[in-house]
Amino acid sequence: MKIYTIGYLGAGAWGVCLADLLAKKGHRVKVWCRNEVLAKQLNTERKHPNLKNYTLHKDLYFTSNLAEVLEDIDFLVESVTSSGTRPVFEQVKKLAPNLDCPIVLTSKGIEQDSGFLLLDVVLDVLGKEYQDRLTYLSGPSFADELIRELPTTVVCAGFDPEVTHRVQNLFQYKTFRIYPNYDIKGVEFGGAMKNIIAIACGASDGLGFGNNSRAALMTRGLHEIRKLAIAKQCRSETINGLSGMGDLCLTCSSKFSRNYRFGYLMAQGKTMEEAKKEIGMVVEGAYTCVSALQIAEKMGVSLPITEAVHKVLYKGVKPMDAVRFLLEREVKEEHL
Repeated sequence: MKIYTIGYLGAGAWGVCLADLLAKKGHRVKVWCRNEVLAKQLNTERKHPNLKNYTLHKDLYFTSNLAEVLEDIDFLVESVTSSGTRPVFEQVKKLAPNLDCPIVLTSKGIEQDSGFLLLDVVLDVLGKEYQDRLTYLSGPSFADELIRELPTTVVCAGFDPEVTHRVQNLFQYKTFRIYPNYDIKGVEFGGAMKNIIAIACGASDGLGFGNNSRAALMTRGLHEIRKLAIAKQCRSETINGLSGMGDLCLTCSSKFSRNYRFGYLMAQGKTMEEAKKEIGMVVEGAYTCVSALQIAEKMGVSLPITEAVHKVLYKGVKPMDAVRFLLEREVKEEHL
């Protein structure tokens, strides 16, 4: 097997787990960490704050020097927050204007105001000529289970089949199965939108509404995701796959999901800031909720669950009143 040098952007739990997997396969992995103190801690203690039961691979290297991470690499992998994607890649462009390698995106979200998917953000920063080098990795995958080598299956999507195949082989592991897909925008859309529905499901469980309500929210939530994805010219079949329905099922039904927990805590009476603080990690659904509604309004698409989540997060509406808003909507024939 050929050994590659990989630059990795982001040292959150998910990013570190993927970087650790690549190091297990023998690759040289340099991980950029915004926090210099955390980078030093990870190098010396080999323990991540959110993965305390796992010792990181000895060959993983962490640094807060982005230029060092970008130097002489064969692949660049991204795992920063969705809101951090643009400023980080602006730095990448400045430090490595002639970057010539496949770029793998793994964050899930939609940029506010522009309505750009993260791949569109990267292309907006780096230039359209980078399109064929872009791929996207997404699917039902909790960091803790991946790093413990529990069987996990995701999708790798890209514009160029050859680059997609290279990235698929890069990450393929005995417990990490990867299917290729060429509807990259559909794959990314499913991964971003499911976080909003997970907040709704968490809130429903927090209110004690039970399994019936959660199943309904997941099903109608999938319908919302599909409607908006089709309006954005994605394939409906993609939303039924691993990066859509698969990721939705995982994120909406587990207390290990930060978006689910966020909704649950808010239904228990926590403020948005209190819930975020208790979770201690970025809650992407709270950010994406705004972006999705902005897109929906422009395209004339109705997203009642997303609208209800937005009312709770940003309009001061109580979770119970948001449920009443959903129940009082006119009943129409189910159309999928």
